Amino acid sequence: MEPEVSVEQLSKRLKMLDERLDNLDSVITSLVERVMEKPLAMEVVCPKCGQPIQIGITGNVRMRG
Repeated sequence: MEPEVSVEQLSKRLKMLDERLDNLDSVITSLVERVMEKPLAMEVVCPKCGQPIQIGITGNVRMRG
């Protein structure tokens, strides 16, 4: 039998989850901003022929005023 979770405990857990999601959002936003500031080259190998394929990704950052 599982013990009952009080409303206070549930509220604390939801708050902790919300903080973790906010932190994760900040990290992902920072990473995307860094990637979008400069070109990114990604190299993959074709699974059929074994040739390397280079993919260039560029972005355009617009400053918000």
